[in-house]
Amino acid sequence: MRTKAAQMEQVFLNKIRLLALAALLLMPLSRGLGQQPVPSQSPVAAPSTPVVVTLEEAIRRAQSNDPGFATSVADRGVAALDRSIAGSALLPAVVYHNQYVYTEPFAPAARQSSAQTSPKFIANNGTREYMSQGQVNETFGLQQIAGYRRASAFSSQAAGQLEVARRGLIAAVVNAYYTLLASDQKLKVATLSTAEAQRFQTLSQQLEAGREVAHADVVKATLQTQQRERDLADATLAAQKARLDLGVLLFPDPRTSYQLADDTDHPPAAPLREEVEAAAAKNNPELKSAVAAIHVADQDVNLARAAYFPDLSLNYTYGIDAPQFAVKSPDGLRNLGYSASATLDIPIWDWLATHDRVKQSELRRNAARIALNSTQRRLLAQFEELYAETRTSGDALVSLEKSVNTADESLRLTNLKYSAGEATALEVVDAQNAVIIAETAHADGIVRYRLALANLQTLTGNMP
Repeated sequence: MRTKAAQMEQVFLNKIRLLALAALLLMPLSRGLGQQPVPSQSPVAAPSTPVVVTLEEAIRRAQSNDPGFATSVADRGVAALDRSIAGSALLPAVVYHNQYVYTEPFAPAARQSSAQTSPKFIANNGTREYMSQGQVNETFGLQQIAGYRRASAFSSQAAGQLEVARRGLIAAVVNAYYTLLASDQKLKVATLSTAEAQRFQTLSQQLEAGREVAHADVVKATLQTQQRERDLADATLAAQKARLDLGVLLFPDPRTSYQLADDTDHPPAAPLREEVEAAAAKNNPELKSAVAAIHVADQDVNLARAAYFPDLSLNYTYGIDAPQFAVKSPDGLRNLGYSASATLDIPIWDWLATHDRVKQSELRRNAARIALNSTQRRLLAQFEELYAETRTSGDALVSLEKSVNTADESLRLTNLKYSAGEATALEVVDAQNAVIIAETAHADGIVRYRLALANLQTLTGNMP
């Protein structure tokens, strides 16, 4: 038995070895059959093109993504609906009233006839009472009128606050937009200055090898190159931060790749003083909001004083109020009918609560008037400051452009003089630094002028 079992085991192992050998022989064939042919030229996905964003597009995107602006839009919508609600209080209200009332009778119905059944509650008309009535109600009073006027004034105030938020957001976008352009420009300047420093280092090494300059020039050029490389790293980081700051305002993902439309070559001219002053007096949203706040405070006083006056309420009711839910009663009489009422409520005494509410509203109105005067004074000062800033920054921008051209020409001439042995390394380094300072100041000047112009436009309403 053991010999037979050993023979069967040996046969089984031989079969396994044959199967394994067949699998190894067929593996290359199966790989060849399963492999797909590789095309000679595989298509390469085209790189995604960055989004080009203009200033107008940036403002539109920011208005769609900014939560503060969205809150102002919602507040304006809520105020408009409050005005509609207050207006509905001046109109008649219509209600279709349905009610069934059951009252316990004095005795079970089996002991007395239905005609003799009476409810235990004397205020109820019967043991069973069905009401199905249409009612028209209207209340006339100064409170409703003052409430509507207050809602209208508050709606105007909310519209002014929305415009303030819109112009503030535009100023923020303009600042971030041109800060990024300036950061990109500074990055270009840092890149060029690094290349210039490296070129000067190479030139000084070549001149040292020819025994035309001292080793001190090479040391000075090396230090200059190292400083320019550090400046390049800082400029790269600043540009990345500025891009992310603007990306937060424009895109759901601030890491979205985008480019800005550069319009810094042709900045708009500063507006005339007379035009700005007239537009600021007519279109300033802060002034309109402050005036609307005065109107709201006035209507708050009227609303509080309305509690001194009576209210007239009118009611008209038509329908069924009967022991049966039917048009006719069992004796053939019609259950349908109508009633009308007029109520005049005259206030007599409320322990001076109305008097105190009037005082509260008058105190708030006085504060609103002071706020309006403060807004007017502040706007006058802002107009003078912003207009002077716009004119000064505009003139400075023209001067900075000339400084950039002068610094570039000075660097070119200094490099020629150094190559001819007529200038020192210190003069070359000073010329390079002058170019960097001029280019950086020009980039900052663009941001200063654009931001001053945007802030001035927040007073006039002439926004992009």
